[in-house]
Amino acid sequence: METSSKENTHFFSNNTVLPVDRSSFKSESSASKEKQSCCGGIKIFLGALSFVYFAKALSGSYLKSTITQIERRFDIPSSLVGVIDGSFEIGNLLIIILVSYFGAKLHRPRIIGAGCLIMSAGTFLIAMPQFFMGRRYRYERFPSTINSTVSLSPCLQDKSQTPLSALEKSQAKINAGCEKEAGSSMWIYVLLGNLLRGIGETPIQPLGITYIDDYAVEENAALYIGCVQTVAIIGPIFGFLLGSLCAKLYVDIGFVDLDSVTISPKDVQWVGAWWLGYLIAGLISILAGIPFWFLPKHLPKPESRKDSSTSSEHSRFITEESKDQRASYWQQAKLAEMAKGKSLDLFGNPVYILYLCASIIQFNSLIGMVTYKPKYIEQQYGQTSSKTNFVIGLINIPAVAFGIFSGGLIMKKFGVGVLGAAKLSLGSSFFGYLLLLSLFAMGCENSDVAGLTVSYHGAKATTGSEHGLFSECNSGCSCSSSDWDPVCGENGVTYVSACLAGCQASSGSGKNSVFFNCSCVGIFESSQSSSAVVGPCQKGNECPKMFLYFLVISVITSYTLSVGGTPGYILLLRCIKPHLKSFALGIYTLAIRVLAGIPAPVYFGVAIDTTCLKWGSKRCGGRGACRLYDSSALRYVYLGLTLVLGTVSIFFSVAVLGVLRKRSSPPDETLSANGERGACGTKSRKDNLVNSDQLIQSTYWPEKETRL
Repeated sequence: METSSKENTHFFSNNTVLPVDRSSFKSESSASKEKQSCCGGIKIFLGALSFVYFAKALSGSYLKSTITQIERRFDIPSSLVGVIDGSFEIGNLLIIILVSYFGAKLHRPRIIGAGCLIMSAGTFLIAMPQFFMGRRYRYERFPSTINSTVSLSPCLQDKSQTPLSALEKSQAKINAGCEKEAGSSMWIYVLLGNLLRGIGETPIQPLGITYIDDYAVEENAALYIGCVQTVAIIGPIFGFLLGSLCAKLYVDIGFVDLDSVTISPKDVQWVGAWWLGYLIAGLISILAGIPFWFLPKHLPKPESRKDSSTSSEHSRFITEESKDQRASYWQQAKLAEMAKGKSLDLFGNPVYILYLCASIIQFNSLIGMVTYKPKYIEQQYGQTSSKTNFVIGLINIPAVAFGIFSGGLIMKKFGVGVLGAAKLSLGSSFFGYLLLLSLFAMGCENSDVAGLTVSYHGAKATTGSEHGLFSECNSGCSCSSSDWDPVCGENGVTYVSACLAGCQASSGSGKNSVFFNCSCVGIFESSQSSSAVVGPCQKGNECPKMFLYFLVISVITSYTLSVGGTPGYILLLRCIKPHLKSFALGIYTLAIRVLAGIPAPVYFGVAIDTTCLKWGSKRCGGRGACRLYDSSALRYVYLGLTLVLGTVSIFFSVAVLGVLRKRSSPPDETLSANGERGACGTKSRKDNLVNSDQLIQSTYWPEKETRL
């Protein structure tokens, strides 16, 4: 492998210097040899770049799949998890201007290779808290369920029945844990690691795509870029499947005896081996970056593009800048004036501004929805993290990919113009959010939790107050309202702990513990027995059926929303003047990242936190992660916020369509590239539409691979 890489390097270096004399005396054999070297070099680069796109998409989607695991492991609220998720975009923005400007002058393949190393370092850093924390994951459990040899009564009516040494030992452990925990916030490593991931990912797209555009045969460039973007869609599928696999494994696998673990993946306190997937993703990123260190700075240009006056904007920029390095002051002032003119032209275009506003608001709804979709499925339908990630990776993401392809195919098949693209994009959003509206009717009712969602006598009463946890039946017990160690009574009601259930005796240990003489279970209207078992009760009988309906509608919604992605992107390209495209796309991407990618996960998390009924408590005091959500409130907040934002974006899309209709000509005319009236028909003006292959293959927009 190493030998072949060196040969490739030597091979490229021999062909880097182009002959000065390009006359017709060049032999036919040398021309074919140069063509083969060009094609071979660009295909090697294409394969390497595709693997990098796969690696970055895999690690990004894996982070989405571990949101709930990170929240539970570090005892942090959803709003803080949203900040961690948005740190990737912050890292990307820190150096995007530097990379875009200076990257063109440097060795682009090696910069991409360096980016892969930084990205892998960030991915490894995310996993480091598992090794730095110095203590294993501790969940709340009554001593008798932790394989204890001493049988204790959950209802500690008299603390003297508990061996003094056991109480002292437990308290000493808590104090020792507080000393370590007081000065550490290990989630910061996750935030910094994700920030580093964003920095490392920055050069991959702009430098990789321009490298292909510079050295690929012109008619193959769109196909090559499309191949890269297709692989980028495959990455999230493997990312979520990896998340599903790791979520099945206990967080401290390899560090503790798994037989001593008394919780199952269905428990809300369960934390999977979230760190393991980051080690795998980091290793893949390192492997993806290796080929770029052996690729040349330049490849020989194809024969068809050597004398072409239509070289890429990237190439022209480098050439012109090298000639004008000693430009005078008035020339620089002229450039500044041109930049100002570009800004006025761009921001004076109502179609561009309205579409930009529509995209920002729509991406706010989609990014927020995607980020917390695993949490919503887990809390609303009582599914495990493993099953949730498996479903998203195997069902939702393929639907997105098929929707993107369908949008491009429709535009190619029917020769859709600018006005048609606007209609298709609007229709896709309208029907997608209309389908989303039906999900309000496909939720599960709250689980019956005594003192939180039902009273101890069985009456429905949702309350988030800790005072509701106490009743006459457990008044004689020394219980804590901050504990979360749920047990399921024979009456089908969940109790926050065996103590709050008033249980007087227990037998067995670990997952097989059974509690008897539970006074609160006995007074329940439908109770026939007064025993309880470890773990919460299952959701209602209708919930599995509702989950199936949710999956069907979710897949159709994902497909419908994705169909409008390609037409919308083409609308963006065709509503502006040709020489403003790069500037317009740069502003578009920047606005999406700053105004959607960063804030959306944060305020979605804050809104979701308001629906919490029972917060966990940290070992040293203070609020931890949420243990129980109000299912109805969570459904209305999560879906409602998504739908409201989506509806607002539709209004902006309608305004875009209105402006286009006013500016459009009669049926035999279409909108020209500069947004003014043009005299070319939709079918005859082929340059108003992108190349058919490019339409289907090369379309890209921010967060495409995670639009679920």
